[in-house]
Amino acid sequence: MNVGDRVRLMSGREEGIITRILDNNIVEVAIDNDFTIPVARREIVVIAAEESTFLRNDTPKPVLKKEPTAPVLAAHGIYLAMVHQSDELLAATIINNTDYDVLFTSGEERNDKYRGLHNDKIASKGTRVIAHYHLKDFEQWPSLLIQFLQHRTGGHSLFEPVTKRVQFKAASFYKSKKMAPVLKKEAYVFQLDSKPVPVDAAQLQSQLADKLAQNESFKLKAPEHEVDLHIEKLTDDHRNMSNSAMLKLQLERFQDALDRAMAANMHEIIFIHGTGTGVLRKEIQKILSRTSGIKYFEDARKEKFGYGATLVRLR
Repeated sequence: MNVGDRVRLMSGREEGIITRILDNNIVEVAIDNDFTIPVARREIVVIAAEESTFLRNDTPKPVLKKEPTAPVLAAHGIYLAMVHQSDELLAATIINNTDYDVLFTSGEERNDKYRGLHNDKIASKGTRVIAHYHLKDFEQWPSLLIQFLQHRTGGHSLFEPVTKRVQFKAASFYKSKKMAPVLKKEAYVFQLDSKPVPVDAAQLQSQLADKLAQNESFKLKAPEHEVDLHIEKLTDDHRNMSNSAMLKLQLERFQDALDRAMAANMHEIIFIHGTGTGVLRKEIQKILSRTSGIKYFEDARKEKFGYGATLVRLR
């Protein structure tokens, strides 16, 4: 027993739609789209969709002649329609009014947190209900995220996947009411697709090949064996830099050189940091102590660098 099920009251002949689950034993039912009442679960029974077929009244009804009307031509496309199930309950329904199958996923986004709802395939001219919402809770409705891909077995076009976010705002929501395609009933309708753009498979393959060729032709440039991190060696414009900005630049150059040395399979590298206050030396050795792939590090040759350089042995 779920929201949206059509039910009958066991104590009478009234029928309605479940609009809310109040607790484990009580549900809210909209009677004939007119008013809602709380009802105990044990007092209602779900009406099967086939009931109208098997329990139909066989008494022939008079046929009323109608003036012929022009058919309603629904626009092609993929839509999200908010369809009334009762005065308050709306069913969020994806409509596929195209000649292709649609593979889709749907989800809700509340406070930047995503929750998946459904994934399925909708055949051409098909629909799928993904959620139910109450108009009384309109201000708390989440954004709906729909991702879809059009496909047809044996088709000759390849389409890009599409992601669409629908955010509901009162100013535009009530202006969106129109005749929903396929369903042929009034609903609040939002188009999810623009005209699908076919992808040129040959062009896509060529672009991938170009990228692979660029990657293969790329050669990693190994750093110098001795990397001088004195600020005047790194930039000419350092006179107006703060101490923290200079330290940040020195550490960035250190990390870049270390990464390239490891990627190039160098056996060792020397970083010249000077003595100064010792802050740069301490930060460098802190990073080295928690970096994998380092065999060991120590002060470089004192006769050449004093205490102003660190030798790093790489694995």
